[in-house]
Amino acid sequence: MGQRAVFLDRDGTVNRQVGYPNHVSRLRVYPFTAEAIRKVNDRGIPVIVVTNQSGVARGLYPESVVLETNEALQAELAEGGARIDAIYYCPHHPTAGDHPTPCDCRKPATGMAEQAAREHGLDLGRSFLVGDSPSDIEMAVRAGMRSVLVLTGYGLGEATYRREQWKNEPDCISENLNTAVDWILSRIDEENDE
Repeated sequence: MGQRAVFLDRDGTVNRQVGYPNHVSRLRVYPFTAEAIRKVNDRGIPVIVVTNQSGVARGLYPESVVLETNEALQAELAEGGARIDAIYYCPHHPTAGDHPTPCDCRKPATGMAEQAAREHGLDLGRSFLVGDSPSDIEMAVRAGMRSVLVLTGYGLGEATYRREQWKNEPDCISENLNTAVDWILSRIDEENDE
């Protein structure tokens, strides 16, 4: 049995949703993010980011922007005493279009989570995913993880206006990443007490 992990969506969950993040200067990390991630770090639980970045395939920005933004995110979190153990991203287009087959990594597909599980010895069935969109929740369900929808990013609009269209309900709806982490850690504590 592998280790549990906390998977996080990036844009809208860890940092502000700004549409297509086409320049590193557009990164705006939420003020509660470092504290939230630090709580998970302090428990020795890996923190893994999984993010769709189709702007690369759409030609809106080069892949180097994704890498620069991820590095800037890590640097800002380090200033707050927090760290992300790994970041996985899907640069592919959301529709097949000119692409003969859709990729297996774009959420809600589970490719990024499965790769992380292989590379870090993780048990997805004991893990959690936090995100701001139904595709995050669907990925969690497909991978056997528990899920939290946060009301930052697209989350509030999704929960308010589109809930009847969701394929899956999250295990929890939470105000933001910090409150989501509190819920996750309380679930883990309950399991450890059993």
